[in-house]
Amino acid sequence: MAWDGTLTPDEFEAAARTLCERWSSLAVSDLPLWTFINTSSSPSKAEFYLSLEDVYRFKNSDGVANNNMKGEGACSADEEDDDKYATALAVTCNQDARIYDFHVVYSFSYRVPVLYFRGRRIDGQPLELQDIEKDLPQYALRTLRESKWTFITWEDHPYLHRPWYMLHPCGTSQWMKLLYNGEASPVKDAVIQQYLACWLSVVGQAVGLRIPLELHNKFL
Repeated sequence: MAWDGTLTPDEFEAAARTLCERWSSLAVSDLPLWTFINTSSSPSKAEFYLSLEDVYRFKNSDGVANNNMKGEGACSADEEDDDKYATALAVTCNQDARIYDFHVVYSFSYRVPVLYFRGRRIDGQPLELQDIEKDLPQYALRTLRESKWTFITWEDHPYLHRPWYMLHPCGTSQWMKLLYNGEASPVKDAVIQQYLACWLSVVGQAVGLRIPLELHNKFL
């Protein structure tokens, strides 16, 4: 039977743990880590989400937002060997910085991952969608406006129970299936290992989240 582009909860958990492991093994110094957040009080019921937080974006002199994943480099610091100090100093020196958080949650209805995200200013003030769109690169705006697979909605986070923006998952299984178009019945173990990396390479374009090429090389 041809694969339909979805994952079971157990397959999603395996894919999530693989992503965290592969991501943490990358030799890229400016990347925060995806964190596996277990929310279940019962050891027999796996409930979790993936979290990538404190992704900084700074605007240059032309007003264009640039990703800087750890918030470094906005201004010079004498203590560059102290990441926390450098990050705090960089943010203090650049009040135009924006901070983004990204969560990956499994949808039991669509049986696919869903990307939730939010942005805030340095003072903690949340960003409206129009502010977020100003931070996105042109290719991300084109993806949101032209793609039939990606559009943003405002929904309650299923675990935090607060409103977050999300990329609606209604087309996810279809375009994930298209990624394996040349394989009527791809090897399921390979699909699980590669799934979230491939998925992020698509949804990341819609929200300006840079996915390092090294992540895909890990699966070759």
